[in-house]
Amino acid sequence: MPPNPQTLLTPAMRDVLSRIARANRPAFHTLTPDQARAAYAAGADVLEIPKPALARVEDVHIPARDGELLRARLYAPSDAVLPVLLFFHGGGFTVGSVATHDILCRQLSLLAGIAVLSLDYRLAPAHQFPTAANDAWDALQWLATHGASRGLDASRMAVGGDSAGGTLAAMCAVLARDAGLPLALQLLIYPGCTAHQDTVSHKTFAEGFVLSEADISWFFSQYVRGPADRDDWRFAPLNAPDVDGVAPAWVGLAECDPLVDEGVMYADKLRAAGVAVDLEIYRGVTHEFIKMGRIIPEARRAHADAAAALRGAFRLD
Repeated sequence: MPPNPQTLLTPAMRDVLSRIARANRPAFHTLTPDQARAAYAAGADVLEIPKPALARVEDVHIPARDGELLRARLYAPSDAVLPVLLFFHGGGFTVGSVATHDILCRQLSLLAGIAVLSLDYRLAPAHQFPTAANDAWDALQWLATHGASRGLDASRMAVGGDSAGGTLAAMCAVLARDAGLPLALQLLIYPGCTAHQDTVSHKTFAEGFVLSEADISWFFSQYVRGPADRDDWRFAPLNAPDVDGVAPAWVGLAECDPLVDEGVMYADKLRAAGVAVDLEIYRGVTHEFIKMGRIIPEARRAHADAAAALRGAFRLD
């Protein structure tokens, strides 16, 4: 790494970071969880592309194992019976929602020509580990069983997500393997994979690159109940005993992101187990870049790359 990692940033990314600095908004770790959720929601679409129109957008309710009904939103570009991506939003298990990732899910649906089901799993601190993990797995099992009743091709499913949502997707891919539930792809966008923030990239990009170490520590302090939760592979997929036979992976990482090293490490773990992996590292951009398509060209390229991976996995080309 160069002495000043800021020099790695693209001019457009540097401009975004200077705008964020000028806005002088309070950091997430200085807020209450409710305040943090409101702040994240307020900024979620500021740098997004225009909202794509789709033929089908409908709200769905999915029962969790404890009887709670989880909200989800189904997107599709047509009324045809389509393969489906189950998507989990990012936000450190504490912020984020279907609404904050609406445009990204619409874009993936449109570009890939598939259905996307985006899940509002329950958030910390009201719902700590393993609630989000359980909600994600319950939703995938529900989709496999009931997707056809929603006009979906439940024989062709993928899982995906960004950041904490990528963690949930990677976990679901392992559980699906164990349950004999076939998945065409796991789409991992800068996923959290490690038990502890001890990689070089966590130190290099600790401050000034959208996602700070202080915020990561705060998010996880809301979600985990104690040290044992951090070491659980459902929180840290790098701790999974084995990943042999899991679904092929598309892994999209940001070069200037605390999470980049663990994303590479997880891609390496998958490859070592014989899993097909397509790894893309988008140079000069930070965490959250994929939701900045109005300003950051790499976001639009990542949209296209992810959609191409989905189309290929579902044999739509």
